[in-house]
Amino acid sequence: MNAEIIAVGTELLLGQIDDTNATFLSRQLSEAGINVYFRQTAGDNEERLKNVIQTAAERSDIIILTGGLGPTRDDLTRDALSAFTGLPLKVDEESLDKLKSFFEARGRGVSESNKKQALSLKGADVLPNDEGLACGSFLEHQGKQFLLLPGPPRELKTMFMRYALPKLRNGMEDQQIQSDVLRFYEIGESQLTEKLDDLITNQTNPTIAPLASDGEVALRLTVRGPSKETNEEMLRELKEKIFARVGNYCYGEGDSQIEQVTAELLRELEKSISAAESLTGGLFADTMTSFSGASMIFPGGIVCYSNEAKMQTLGISETLLEEHGAVSAECAEAMADGCRRVFSSDYGISFTGAAGPDPLEGYEPGQMFIGIATPDKTVSHFVNIGGSRNRIRTYAVKQGLYLLFQELRNKKGG
Repeated sequence: MNAEIIAVGTELLLGQIDDTNATFLSRQLSEAGINVYFRQTAGDNEERLKNVIQTAAERSDIIILTGGLGPTRDDLTRDALSAFTGLPLKVDEESLDKLKSFFEARGRGVSESNKKQALSLKGADVLPNDEGLACGSFLEHQGKQFLLLPGPPRELKTMFMRYALPKLRNGMEDQQIQSDVLRFYEIGESQLTEKLDDLITNQTNPTIAPLASDGEVALRLTVRGPSKETNEEMLRELKEKIFARVGNYCYGEGDSQIEQVTAELLRELEKSISAAESLTGGLFADTMTSFSGASMIFPGGIVCYSNEAKMQTLGISETLLEEHGAVSAECAEAMADGCRRVFSSDYGISFTGAAGPDPLEGYEPGQMFIGIATPDKTVSHFVNIGGSRNRIRTYAVKQGLYLLFQELRNKKGG
């Protein structure tokens, strides 16, 4: 089944509001095993909206229209679909009774314009609105399924999950849908998809959907099969093929983020990490202490922006700073060693570099060194991150977490 989402509202075309509904629907449909190949946005014009519906009906099995179900003159979604299908609009009595009760409780009667919110197409199943007044509709017409949902996100989400999604799944009851997400770091979307090109190009079931965000890439794997056991076996076989090619870049599965995975690995290995932060100004410590039981894996951290602070709190020599500078591999390694010694932790991590907007010691904003001190060695990594000061600091922490994760994974594997 292929779905198409049509967002209705001139305010969307003008950029006055963001279409978060389409993002929500796309995610939910994907998890249900329904492909979304097209998304359109149409203004409040009945003729143009009718043309958009025509285009969608020619190429998609399920057409979902969001918005345009309110009481005003420019709420034209029902009218456009009625004109397209040739089906008349009728009043849904239960929806009308709800409207009457709502306005009577406020000492008012229902206006003719408000009654529009109780209209539905003849032959359609009415979808109750538990969060608002305008009813939705589910219509099967000439081999197509049409779904009308309200525009306010809270109303749309509730109606879709409670009433619409079960109807969409009715024709798929003989199949079970399962999804999993693989999370990758230090590899771009283009490089990842290139390494998996034949798997993605020839995909049928399971399917592979790359998703890039926040400096990392995820692969959503979705399978449709007759049983949970069959689905899990198909997902396992696909994962093995993916891991054989890009497994070194994968840090986790499901909803877990890099900070959660790294913290769990520290707990599993019964190891601790301390931090010395110049560039990141305590952001790494803030991240590590966001978990319950953080004291078991993170005894403490030091924010040492100035050279004096680096010397006084970490014992870094003045000679090292004069010869190599605060932004250097040597300083990063000394900072990582220093915090590991101060807090008696198993591992130490450090961040030093230029956060911007101005260069520092000849380094451009986003250029930095991240030091990692382990029980066996101390190393530093040069990293170059673009963007604003906040982005540089945030991504520095994420890069540091990934470097630490690699060390811990190697330790566990060894």
